[in-house]
Amino acid sequence: MEVTLFCQKKEENFQLCPIVVAPKVSANPIVMTFYFFKEFLQLLPYLNRVLKFLKLEKKEGTSLIQVVKMLYLNAHLLKSKLDWLHFGFSTMAIGSETVAKSIGTKMAVSLRGFDIAVYPLKHPGCYRRLWRYVDKVHTISDDLLLLAKNHGLPESVIIEKITPAIDINLFQAPPQDFAQTDNYIFVTTGRLHWKKGFIHILEALALLKDKGYNFVYKIIGEGKEYERIAYAAYELGIKDRVLFLGRLSHQEVQATLGEADIYVQYSIQEGFCNSVLEAQAMGKLCVVSDAEGLPENVLHAKTGWVVPKHSPVLLAQRLVEIIELNSDEKLAISRNASRRVREEFNIEKQQKKFVDFIMILTSINNLHWFLF
Repeated sequence: MEVTLFCQKKEENFQLCPIVVAPKVSANPIVMTFYFFKEFLQLLPYLNRVLKFLKLEKKEGTSLIQVVKMLYLNAHLLKSKLDWLHFGFSTMAIGSETVAKSIGTKMAVSLRGFDIAVYPLKHPGCYRRLWRYVDKVHTISDDLLLLAKNHGLPESVIIEKITPAIDINLFQAPPQDFAQTDNYIFVTTGRLHWKKGFIHILEALALLKDKGYNFVYKIIGEGKEYERIAYAAYELGIKDRVLFLGRLSHQEVQATLGEADIYVQYSIQEGFCNSVLEAQAMGKLCVVSDAEGLPENVLHAKTGWVVPKHSPVLLAQRLVEIIELNSDEKLAISRNASRRVREEFNIEKQQKKFVDFIMILTSINNLHWFLF
């Protein structure tokens, strides 16, 4: 099996597989004209593919100007010898839907989070063409698959669920001490974005403060919503209890999780969330919302707790209930969570499923190439 990564740029220290960089785009019209003619000259040996691409786009009713633009942007794919073309997010396939058929290969696409739960709300019908050309779909959760079907994914398309996974060797579960404390540590990992539900978490924590609980809330991550979230903490009177840690290394994330009493992921939208897997692997008590894949990530009252989203009051109540559990009850949940992640969400198991994902419909002797 050979894997080639198609992307916009190449990092110098990336050596895992060959990389093909997409055609360059420049704001300078002279430079762009040079790029344009250079790319089209390189496409001449692939004239049959180009003609098929043009024919398919004409059938789709694409305007001439748009076809020329798409031909340029997809030139690196049209010149490639592939058995499978795999788009790691469904949004990545927009504008490239006919490429696989043009080069005589199969196309797969992954359903993750934002691309199927949020993007179609802003761009209705954005995947109509994709559903007509895709051969196989990978989803990371059942809820995301349901959303895709609501957005027109046909029942005839072959579908397989492969959940995210983590390197369980990096997130070991040290002995957990669930003795009562005077100051609880809550942790969330995620970019500072509206979909992560930080405001609702702060509102819930403000209710805990009113009940007399002492705590520190640590947020790992960066993002454009920092000011909004920080101001919300100020308005709610808990600014001195909220720590914005920014981007941390793997080792720093591990250390911060190790200090946590409860991990909170109260997202408004979430495809699955690796951070929750990491916290569970370390035996942390996890509270999540019922957004998309989170109820599959955390089994309610077995490996953690699931709280309906958009309800800070219910979240606060659940946090109090967890705090008041005895040590044996907390330890049982912690062990269940760590065991399940290690058995069900390890990298080796995920790798095997992805190999099976491609091998079905394809001869085992063929070469297999992906676009992630």
